[in-house]
Amino acid sequence: MTSPTPIPEQSPVPATSPVISPVLAEVVRSGFVEGRHRGSLVVLAADGSVERSLGDIAAPVFPRSANKPMQAAALLRAGLELSGERLALAAASHSGEPFHLDLVRTMLAEHDLTADQLQTPPDLPLDPQETERYLASGLVRDRLTMNCSGKHTAMLAACAVNGWPLDSYLDQDHPLQQLVLDGVRAASGEDVAHIGTDGCGAPLMSLSLTGLARAFRHFVLADPGTPERRVADAMRAHPEYVAGTRRPDTWLMRALPGTLSKMGAEAVQALALPDGRALAFKIDDGATRTLGPVLARVLREMGVEDPVLARIEDAPLLGGSERVGEIRAAF
Repeated sequence: MTSPTPIPEQSPVPATSPVISPVLAEVVRSGFVEGRHRGSLVVLAADGSVERSLGDIAAPVFPRSANKPMQAAALLRAGLELSGERLALAAASHSGEPFHLDLVRTMLAEHDLTADQLQTPPDLPLDPQETERYLASGLVRDRLTMNCSGKHTAMLAACAVNGWPLDSYLDQDHPLQQLVLDGVRAASGEDVAHIGTDGCGAPLMSLSLTGLARAFRHFVLADPGTPERRVADAMRAHPEYVAGTRRPDTWLMRALPGTLSKMGAEAVQALALPDGRALAFKIDDGATRTLGPVLARVLREMGVEDPVLARIEDAPLLGGSERVGEIRAAF
């Protein structure tokens, strides 16, 4: 009986090494670096070419609310007539300040809609100071108070204008959401690799950071009168409706005329300057406390100088009631 042929010894298959993102921000307490936040960042030159990259700028990410300008442009393409503060609010992650909530109510009434038709999850105001006032008044979480209620109101209004179903306006296959998908593809210049569900319940299209920066560049350079340019112009003219009176996006668009800026949950930021230069970044662990310091650093490196940068980069750490450290950019 012959012996079986021995199986040759196999070399172990090496495991694929994960891509380690670079450190973009440090947590410094009492002179000691106690934490680090990694992420990826891309800067586009005025001609749209990649001028700087850190980390993986080609991998898909969920831009979260940084996609809102593209969603708002789709509403205009659907035939909804919006302008000024109303259009800015349609692209907003509003703070829940009284003027935000008043305009949402007005827009609902203008289109014979009610707050009960909103499919936003009940929530408190996004701004902590507004939350304290809201709760002190004896109010509770509400669909209208959720920071995406302006966008959802505009989505319902676009459906009403077209005779599209109202109860399914968040379905991925709804005609409105298909318009959004087409707009995201066109503005970013790339396909959508993943479609998920955002925190507000709306379909969420993934993009690479390069595609996201390219989309913001497209909006600021679009021809006047196009949906993209109308959205960019409304956001830049009424930034307090896009964010709030105590928010960095508002401060930046006020201080740097022609700049389009929008943050997204899980620490995403996109911005375009009026000359077509643009940037986008995401912090891997979703720490939004890093956004200001990282954004201020990259804008300075792009040659932007304005006192607003000191305002947005200030991210103190407290020990008791005293400042003992900060979150700072680290690239």
